[in-house]
Amino acid sequence: MLPVLCIIASSGKLAANQTQVLGIVSHVRDVDTVELGGVAVRLNGIDGPELSERIGQEAKLFMAELVLNREVVCNLTGERSHDRLIGICYLNEEDIGAIAIRNGFALDCRRYSGGRYVGLETGAAIASIERASYC
Repeated sequence: MLPVLCIIASSGKLAANQTQVLGIVSHVRDVDTVELGGVAVRLNGIDGPELSERIGQEAKLFMAELVLNREVVCNLTGERSHDRLIGICYLNEEDIGAIAIRNGFALDCRRYSGGRYVGLETGAAIASIERASYC
């Protein structure tokens, strides 16, 4: 059994082997990146529109209304993307990436999700969000 190291995201200090971040969402960069006390987490396996793309601002607003100033738990993959940790984040035990996809604000990024969200994609999202080439 692997030990779980939980970091309360308030100081911004991170342990090299951390597997989980728990904290209040202080900022939403876009639909697929949230910050917990200054710790940026990229949601694993979702492909959201950039802010400059069609529905990008609307998608960010959706995520902000969902999680801003609320406590989330992020299970980290151990990988990084630029300045962000990568993980699956939960609000009240519900995957916020899945919520965004189910509501038409993101797509499944099969390369990283293993297809876990493909059944949640909406026709409107498929038609309006350009899937990233890396997915």
